[in-house]
Amino acid sequence: MPITLTQLRRHAIARSLFAPTSLKRAIDRLGFVQADPLRAPGRAQDLTLRLRVKDYRAGDLERRYPRMALEEDHFVNYGFLPRATQALMHPRTPRRAWTPAREAQAVAVLGWMSGRGAVHPREVDAHFAHGAATTWFGGTARASTQLLDDMHYRGLLRVARREAGIRLYAVREATPPPADPRAAFDTLIDVIVAKYAPLPAATLGQLLTQLRFGAPQWVDDRRAALERARKRLSHARIEGIDWVWPAEERLRRGTPDDAVRLLAPFDPVVWDRRRFERFWGWAYRFEAYTPAAKRKLGYYALPMLWRDAVIGWANVTAGDGRVRAEFGYVGGTAPDDPLFRRELDAELARLETFLQPRDG
Repeated sequence: MPITLTQLRRHAIARSLFAPTSLKRAIDRLGFVQADPLRAPGRAQDLTLRLRVKDYRAGDLERRYPRMALEEDHFVNYGFLPRATQALMHPRTPRRAWTPAREAQAVAVLGWMSGRGAVHPREVDAHFAHGAATTWFGGTARASTQLLDDMHYRGLLRVARREAGIRLYAVREATPPPADPRAAFDTLIDVIVAKYAPLPAATLGQLLTQLRFGAPQWVDDRRAALERARKRLSHARIEGIDWVWPAEERLRRGTPDDAVRLLAPFDPVVWDRRRFERFWGWAYRFEAYTPAAKRKLGYYALPMLWRDAVIGWANVTAGDGRVRAEFGYVGGTAPDDPLFRRELDAELARLETFLQPRDG
């Protein structure tokens, strides 16, 4: 039987919104969780994980991170990924050359941090007094903060934990180069495909371009790596678009469940705006950084998935232990179905539970 876009869409939803499991298993299965500092009503990483982890509460990832084999780092975006995956990207080509003076500062900071455990940037600033520096957008920041960020990117430091949202760093054990760089690059591509599949071939090319943030040392091998990926992946041409997904996967059949789910703007189900428009026939936009007067959906619109259709969005606020939502619908009004109303109420109740502080 020919593969249809409906079948592809349902497979994309079913494979990504798997049955809730443990935090470790969910991250292993996702391969990477994109992070974002905005909280409306929760951070993107928490909103993504709440649908895939049993009894997940806002902040659980940050609380449990120091005890897990996870790393914060650049991948196709910035976020959280298993330590074994992060190791494949190091040592990476620095994004900017250091002057001799900057290198001397890094050596001094590295020596001072050795054996200290997690260190707050203000401790480094207080000890070394590096002064202020100009940011890429023309503002000012502590030079020590910029140096620590550079050292993290180069793999000299790791994020040990966060304190009130601030990254605390520790010395990172050096990672030897992969024994087979080509195989390491291919593995990273497979992580990307496993998270976002099935995806248009054009999106795979886009993601490989974005992988230059996490693995810039292999940017010249991008074209060859993409050809290798296309040969080993399953693929089909549907309605004029080439699609790819992991070779070992069989597309799932069957009808979707009746749940309503409010998705994070960076949830893998909706992350690819190209795929989104093909699947659901309208354009979703993340407008948090759009001037208020120009917003069409809202500051932090959460795509609303009903069965296998994204039918609209919700802007959710929280206070006094309750959530309040304003809804928008692509068709202009909510579905005229009592089951939809019941399932939407259930989803809002789940959001309220997710936002409640965890005891202890």
